[in-house]
Amino acid sequence: MTQFYDFFKYHQETKHSYYSVRAFPNRLDWNNQPSTFKNYPKEYERIDINTNLDNHNFLYLTAGINAKKVYPGVEYFLRINPSAGALYPNEIYFQARNEEGFEDGIYHFEVSSSSATLLYKLNKEEGIEANLNLDKSYNGFIFFISSIYFRSSWKYKNRAFRYCLLDAGHILGSLEASSYLYNKSFSILYDFDRNKINKLFNFDNKEFFTSIVLCGKVFDELKKPLSLNLPKVDGHKTNENNSDDIFEKNELIENAYKLSSKINNKIVQLGKPNFIYNKELFKETIFKRRSIREFSNKSISKAQYESIINILNQIVSSDCDEKIDIFYVINRVENMPIGLYKNKKLIKQGDFKSKAGYLCLEQDLGKSSAITFYLTSKDKNYQALYQKAGIFGHRLYLACNYLKISCSGIGAYYDDEVCEFIDENCMVLYSLAIGN
Repeated sequence: MTQFYDFFKYHQETKHSYYSVRAFPNRLDWNNQPSTFKNYPKEYERIDINTNLDNHNFLYLTAGINAKKVYPGVEYFLRINPSAGALYPNEIYFQARNEEGFEDGIYHFEVSSSSATLLYKLNKEEGIEANLNLDKSYNGFIFFISSIYFRSSWKYKNRAFRYCLLDAGHILGSLEASSYLYNKSFSILYDFDRNKINKLFNFDNKEFFTSIVLCGKVFDELKKPLSLNLPKVDGHKTNENNSDDIFEKNELIENAYKLSSKINNKIVQLGKPNFIYNKELFKETIFKRRSIREFSNKSISKAQYESIINILNQIVSSDCDEKIDIFYVINRVENMPIGLYKNKKLIKQGDFKSKAGYLCLEQDLGKSSAITFYLTSKDKNYQALYQKAGIFGHRLYLACNYLKISCSGIGAYYDDEVCEFIDENCMVLYSLAIGN
């Protein structure tokens, strides 16, 4: 237990309890809210995303804007991918090679303008594969997911690293879904030299990479490494000319990132998921995905339940496959016993609606749902396992919405009390509720 505690000290120190959420309530400084968009200088060439083009829509369906909310004095934009508090702490960069609609190069997905900013033009001898120490090159896309943690820590304080990883997992889930839609390969890399790639993109401590996705066909030709020489751009400032840096350093988060960056004893998963969606309906589902704010206390069918669990348990292709246990409380599924389940097996029968709601920081979503999920792990590669939980969460969103069921992610819960309820000494990574 001591070794476990030392290695995941960050997780232990960011647990919620009945006492902590009352003794340390969040107080937001609305005058210092960070921007949710990163934009490189105007001098960089941009390619406008035309969603009528397959490759452009493939990119758009990973993180594009799909809705706008307006309230008195406030407006904000929602995206294809969900994010805790709609703070969107993640950025997407990519290499494109021999892909229609993109010149060979290194890009940043500029969400605010729905465009791809060309950061560097590739010549035929170059490729970021060499910087990653890969022994193969790729025709297609290589995506890089980063986190600008202050966007999240502004609201969620020390716990924000959890949300950065979960939200990155949702982007990985978006990429997985869009890759399926457009018949592209999909495989995640967690084991790479983060310091080296962070320096390549001229990041400082405010932004860091957590995962890479290979969406391309392999060929044997080796490439020379890149030198990008990019400007330092702070992705939390409200505009590029703002000289007042509102950034608040969080050493706990920065240390957690460093301590969890090295991959140990990884297990490679080369298998592929077996999704069977009607692609036109699935495309519409991806675009219209939303979080529910309340449920109607109605049941879902057993067939819907079985379809969702099947999709949730499909393989995730990656170079570091961490084990995620799926606990869930069935409240309202037709012809299914109510109670606590683990990985499809009933382990505790009974009416736990109120308990499930209480564990989710006493939110009604947890008890009015058809099913409330708790994703947990005992594995050791923190960044990989947390992002995998985010992928599972994204699969749950899409599968439910495809079946006309609602879903809501719940990143806040009473950690130790969940462990006590499920009778497991583990890390609770994510909770989600689904229903009508």
